[in-house]
Amino acid sequence: MRYQIEFLPSALEQVRALPRNDRRLIGEKIDRAQNDLAGDIKKLKGFKKKYRLRAGNYRVLFELEGACLVVYDVGDRKDIYE
Repeated sequence: MRYQIEFLPSALEQVRALPRNDRRLIGEKIDRAQNDLAGDIKKLKGFKKKYRLRAGNYRVLFELEGACLVVYDVGDRKDIYE
């Protein structure tokens, strides 16, 4: 299944604030996740439809809403879960 990608405005700002190489890496990982959730993805405990994607030292948090992958938070792995 191929998912459509949507970014919340706050997540888009977080991505734009990152260095170019990190943005590129995150973009590549999200493109892979678009195809049947390929990549290093895990379901977050305690939530029904929330997942995380590892991209180097960054984490991309997203929800699945039908055929849509909604990115709601992007940040450094040390700070993202607070």
